[in-house]
Amino acid sequence: MSPHETGEVVRHAVMFGMDPLWLSTILLIISYAVLLSEKFNRTVVALLGGGLVIITGVVSQNQAIASIDFNTIALLTGMMIIVAVTRTSGVFEFVAIWSAKKVKADPMGILLVLSVVTAVFSAFLDNLTTVLLVVPVALLIVEKLKVSPYPFLVSQILASNIGGTATLIGDPPNILIGSATGLTFMQFLNNLGPVAVLVLIVMVPIFKYMWGDELVASEKDRESIMRFREADSITDVRLLVMSLGVLVLVIAGFIIGEHYHIPPGTTAMFGAAVLLLITSFGLHSEEQTERLHQALLEVEWAALLFFIGLFIIVSGVEHAGLLNILGAELLAFTGGDAAMTAVSTLWLSAIVSAAVDNIPFVATMIPLVHSMQDAIGGAAALEPVWWSLALGACLGGNGSLVGAAANVMVSGMGERAGHPISFMKFLKIGLPLMLLSIVIANVYIYLRYFW
Repeated sequence: MSPHETGEVVRHAVMFGMDPLWLSTILLIISYAVLLSEKFNRTVVALLGGGLVIITGVVSQNQAIASIDFNTIALLTGMMIIVAVTRTSGVFEFVAIWSAKKVKADPMGILLVLSVVTAVFSAFLDNLTTVLLVVPVALLIVEKLKVSPYPFLVSQILASNIGGTATLIGDPPNILIGSATGLTFMQFLNNLGPVAVLVLIVMVPIFKYMWGDELVASEKDRESIMRFREADSITDVRLLVMSLGVLVLVIAGFIIGEHYHIPPGTTAMFGAAVLLLITSFGLHSEEQTERLHQALLEVEWAALLFFIGLFIIVSGVEHAGLLNILGAELLAFTGGDAAMTAVSTLWLSAIVSAAVDNIPFVATMIPLVHSMQDAIGGAAALEPVWWSLALGACLGGNGSLVGAAANVMVSGMGERAGHPISFMKFLKIGLPLMLLSIVIANVYIYLRYFW
């Protein structure tokens, strides 16, 4: 921030009779407290908070716009459009039904295989989109089998967050970290993929131990699932081929683009545009417009606006210097030791992400971690801290029902289907399993980077 900009911030804040540091901190705390209360829509709260940061003079409008990470916004938007077009082909229902039939419609087998399917989809799409696609099919199968839906809903939450941990695009915290640091798709996959797979392998037998006895269906009900024709799920083969082709090329683009400095947001948006173009061939202009509007309706605009408001709120405390102060305190606690800093970041991220939505927490932590770079020993020495932040935030989201957006989404779908998940009931399962996953991550971080 230039001296001129600094003077502008101070002058504006003085007009309101408060120091910029205190004013920005109060606005951050109030915004987060209201978000945590869940009394108001989180997008509205974030936009109001962001607006107040500008109106009160903590940052100027130009500074606020500059603080918005448009690579993150573009990446999320592009992937949402690609998935919105792809889902109309019926491919996700096909995979779910095919998987259920492969285990002979055994309820426990279906739970395990759907957990793996959700974890894989969450890694290469994103976990929020994945649960939107898989959970309705899982609920349909559960209804046919006449077994409790609760284990399926809980396992979907846990698997989506574990799978989303593995890649740059799997979970919003990773997207934020990748965009802010320049860490690439392959770096995320190479560093976080192994530990995500390990955590999933550990969780699968635990799922079986917890729910194996209660997930029993009659032969008649299992036969009703076996009569499903997965091929009937595919509504448009041409669309399926084009969608999957573009999706594969986009993921390849993430990998290849790293070598040509093409941001993943550009790759995702370009892929979305290509898919919209090739699926419009042969259609009249009115039909093309209708297809475009339908795809755009599927984009989670509320989530994107939430991110924009959040970026501006965090920019307030960043410009005012709060994050530098907190970074110095964390360094004082760890003594500047890279291993201690990474482990502390892992556990702090996990505990906080279990209590509040991990997205605003990570958005706040990113500039804080950046501020420690020189003291830790440079960008290379700081890299394990970034992986610790990602692991703690993504896996920590399993600690409670409000820990991640996917949790809230699955809970809402269960409630609408007449199967609500209580906060405490989920906590009794999610928190111990989350702590177990963080122990595994802790060992992994230490052995891989500091042994």
